[in-house]
Amino acid sequence: MPHFANPLLRNIIIKSPLDNIKQKKCLQYLKTLRTLQYDGFKTIYFGENDISESLITGEDFGDEYFKQSPTWCILHAGGSHGWVPWKYRMFLRDELCVRQEDSLFFEFCDVAKKAYGKCAIVVKDGKWLHEMRSNENKESQAQAHVPSVINLTSIMCCPEVAKSCGHELLCLPSPYGYLNPLDSAWSSLKWFIINNRRAFCLQSIDGAYAYQYILLSSLISKGIERINPSKWRTLTNKVRRWENYYLGKFS
Repeated sequence: MPHFANPLLRNIIIKSPLDNIKQKKCLQYLKTLRTLQYDGFKTIYFGENDISESLITGEDFGDEYFKQSPTWCILHAGGSHGWVPWKYRMFLRDELCVRQEDSLFFEFCDVAKKAYGKCAIVVKDGKWLHEMRSNENKESQAQAHVPSVINLTSIMCCPEVAKSCGHELLCLPSPYGYLNPLDSAWSSLKWFIINNRRAFCLQSIDGAYAYQYILLSSLISKGIERINPSKWRTLTNKVRRWENYYLGKFS
């Protein structure tokens, strides 16, 4: 006999105490971001994304292959003015990949300073290399809490390095990752790769073997160029509307 849910329970949403904590963190982040924006800080979103070999080649190895295919990581940043005029980085994730030097984040901060002046650099809530301090004074309560080091997969982002260039580093709470327009930019890049990879592919036949060469650097660069300042403004405006909604809802 089929079981029907009680119609009186259909519109009930069960919330846990953790929801209130997450909302407070989001509100704290948004208030800090707004304060910085009113003080003349430009908002830029800094992060990374993985591009698998199967996405680039279009090959589906299925479940019979247990060996993980090579993956590339792209590191870049952007905002309402478009991509930050910084030479993005692309790393190959494998056992031979050497950990990137600590100076990379300083290089990025220095370029952002020359391009925009003081910036609010937003990164997604990742693995923290150091635990947050448990006790805060009243002055620091007005600011979004940022760990001493935010450890991305490729590099480490340090608030002190950002401050040395006149910037502020903000950590976007993990449940609200969609408040980062960079995710939508990565999605657009991947769709460009899927739809245009054949145009960047060269075929070669040598005796009994056939080879396929993919101009990966050109493919990635062209995909990034297609996300122009106009598209960036559309993405950031959408995030802005969500921010205004949460500021009204959580306040």
